[in-house]
Amino acid sequence: MKISKALRVLSCFAALTLVAACTKSYTAQKTAAGLNPWTIPGTLRIGIPDEPDNLNPMFAHTAETDEVDQLIFAPLFRYDDRGEFYPELATVLPSYSNGGISTDGRRITIHLRRGVKWADGAPLTARDWLFTYHAVMNNANNTKLRFGWDNIASVILPDDYTIVVRLKAPNADFLGNLASGGAAYPPLPEHLLGKLPDLNRANFNNSPLSSGPWILQRWNHGSSLEFIPNPNYWRGPPKLQHLTLRVLPNADTQLAQLQTHEIDVYPGVNEDQIERVKSIPGIIAQQRLVANWRHVAFNTRRPTLADQRVRLAIAEAVDWDRILATIYHGVNIRAHSDVYPRSWAAPNIPLYKYDPTDARRLLHDAGWTMGSDGVLHKGPLAMHVTLSATTATHANEQTEVQIQQDLKPLGIAIEIKNYPTSLMFAQSGPLYTGNYDMEWSIDTNGPDPDNEGLWSGRFIPPKGADTSWVNDPTINADSHAAILTYDRAKRKALYQKEEDRIHALVPAIFIYWEDQYNAWNSDVKNYKPAPFIANNWNSWEWEVGPPSAQGTPTSH
Repeated sequence: MKISKALRVLSCFAALTLVAACTKSYTAQKTAAGLNPWTIPGTLRIGIPDEPDNLNPMFAHTAETDEVDQLIFAPLFRYDDRGEFYPELATVLPSYSNGGISTDGRRITIHLRRGVKWADGAPLTARDWLFTYHAVMNNANNTKLRFGWDNIASVILPDDYTIVVRLKAPNADFLGNLASGGAAYPPLPEHLLGKLPDLNRANFNNSPLSSGPWILQRWNHGSSLEFIPNPNYWRGPPKLQHLTLRVLPNADTQLAQLQTHEIDVYPGVNEDQIERVKSIPGIIAQQRLVANWRHVAFNTRRPTLADQRVRLAIAEAVDWDRILATIYHGVNIRAHSDVYPRSWAAPNIPLYKYDPTDARRLLHDAGWTMGSDGVLHKGPLAMHVTLSATTATHANEQTEVQIQQDLKPLGIAIEIKNYPTSLMFAQSGPLYTGNYDMEWSIDTNGPDPDNEGLWSGRFIPPKGADTSWVNDPTINADSHAAILTYDRAKRKALYQKEEDRIHALVPAIFIYWEDQYNAWNSDVKNYKPAPFIANNWNSWEWEVGPPSAQGTPTSH
């Protein structure tokens, strides 16, 4: 993006009256082709709040990476806009009825499509998936999560298009390892990476070979990612001719560029911008509950926060309902747990009460006394606590200030220490190294309620994503037992027990589920935001403008 254009956009946004003036010229009649005058046929421009931290999903932690991976990789399964498995490289979803899952739940058979190619023309076969499995389990690789993969006892390839996985124990969420997000990794190219001792610094991580609908043409770090159609994609190339992900870390800039039509799609509209987005001519604004949950997480290893009474006191001392009503404009839904509220496994968990008086009692019972400096002390410890969030939105900063103000009268001194998203969630960042006290962030779920990787002591970094460092026998046992059975009634009961224990220990305070708005140019067709993992799941179907401006039609 040119500097002069950026300055013009930001100055235009400086006052609401000027913003209205900026967009007035775009309220004219549609073009002769029936399009909005700002539409570029065959081109789609999407605003994203940050750039990926890595393009190899084995090492990446951010939502932006999940979105990019949907464009450049073909997993065995995708999740559609209803959260259902959608076969991609696999021809059918394994089940008991079709023989893909054995009666004991330990053998999974996956049949792959024939004729699939990498973007360089090399065949994509079961051998690539087998190579990926070995790469995930290779201790020389800094794999972010091995959860699910470490339950594989053996793999047999009867031929180049059949994978037979034998599990050490039944795993009700194993198919999730073959899809997207979290510990799910798509097949990686053995012919390109197979001779490397490890993948940690492979050029592939920044310039991957595509198996999906798009090829990454150029990554302009800090600015944009540019994509062109993959002519070797098994469905045929996408209908669009060009796709841009424009990196816009500031939410005000996202809105400004939607208003000046420098971007066509603004995913995850900020709550304080929703009414303005709804008023932009030629823009569709759609709301849906998504599996993104906002929370405060505690580093339970910190001496100041190791006592669960301290964590419960913080939960009771902050008026979370007021934060939701004011800073987040009452848009989102209060969270009782980290299980999606519309899931079959959603537990019955009460909210923490707002009770600063009881919070003071809890802190006193935990041995903390007020010092002359207005800060709590316990022996050599002083209650100085850092609170970290990403720098992507004003709402994060406003919430941190409110938490800081609510906790100060209790003698808890909060220092705000924020990071860019790509650093916050990086393997070497504050969360995965444990270099933080409290963090205010948003996480995302897949359709299955399995959450062992977040709360079990088996998955404390660097072995996983239990960045609260909680290691409780009850949570460990129940979260693991829940994936050993395919019986939903038994699983639901186990998740209820696990979430009861999480509620009691308070490794995190669950605040809300995101009732998200996505906004896009009304000339964009087949853009279907999804409740789970990524909105870019069906990018080969997207269209902008008349059919004559699109690429080659695709099959489905």
